[in-house]
Amino acid sequence: MVPLMKGTATAHGAASIVNGIACGKGAAFGIALKTTATVELTGEPGRFEVTIEDDPGEETALCEHCVRAVLSRHGLEGEHGAQISTRSQIPMSRGLKSSSAAANAVVLATCKALGRTVDDLEAIELGIQASFSAGVTITGAFDDACATFFGGVVVADNFRKKILARYLMKEGYEVVVHVPLRKIRKRDVDTARLKAIRLPAELAARLTLEGDYLGGMLVNGLAYSAAMGFPTEVTVRALEAGAATAGVSGTGPATVALVPPDRVGDVMAALQSCGGDDSWMIRTKVSSEKAR
Repeated sequence: MVPLMKGTATAHGAASIVNGIACGKGAAFGIALKTTATVELTGEPGRFEVTIEDDPGEETALCEHCVRAVLSRHGLEGEHGAQISTRSQIPMSRGLKSSSAAANAVVLATCKALGRTVDDLEAIELGIQASFSAGVTITGAFDDACATFFGGVVVADNFRKKILARYLMKEGYEVVVHVPLRKIRKRDVDTARLKAIRLPAELAARLTLEGDYLGGMLVNGLAYSAAMGFPTEVTVRALEAGAATAGVSGTGPATVALVPPDRVGDVMAALQSCGGDDSWMIRTKVSSEKAR
């Protein structure tokens, strides 16, 4: 495959405040773990080669579908194939929005390779279409896609694909993530069970929409942990050690805590033993950086 045009773009991961599966309304905030995608368009239509540098055994369909979506949008699917590569700091299939970040990065990289500008929400929509095609989303995850694209806190109606609120966290919290080794695929999630917790999910969404993302995140995390059979030990230990809030992110299994800077060491020490050798810790920041 002989490259013709090349583009590179970056998007950041995110963590759930409210998982949108139960009630349709969701919220997430950007975190400073990034995914970078490079797309090299070729003159061989229909031929796509995908390299996921950090996890070579990971599924590659999403990246291909993102490029196809952009090419189709511009009527160029019959003219190009692509070589696609991604590098990511985001653990995949742990609830940290790795798919949303990858979709946004690949879409933007493809537009750059074509020399085409794209509206923010159109770029997000193309990534969502590709995510459905690749089978890596349940609701379309409009809230997650917006959080990884815009950064900051995003509250959204996933059914109507409407942003309900966007704001920045001003408290200066740091982010501590407890990451189990096991992955959870969207196709393995029992959505009927999650929809049974609609009432606490709606409460969490309302709290977050009113600006109480700490309360929203805690209510959401406890409700989804109960529904999915996750232990709440990580969340409780984080709170005992001084976290402002904590909860399982997305459909898990990662747990995310927002922590005052002077309590990060205590929280990390408290969580270090949770899961033993079957988990690891990440310390990062809240991100308000836009995908580019």
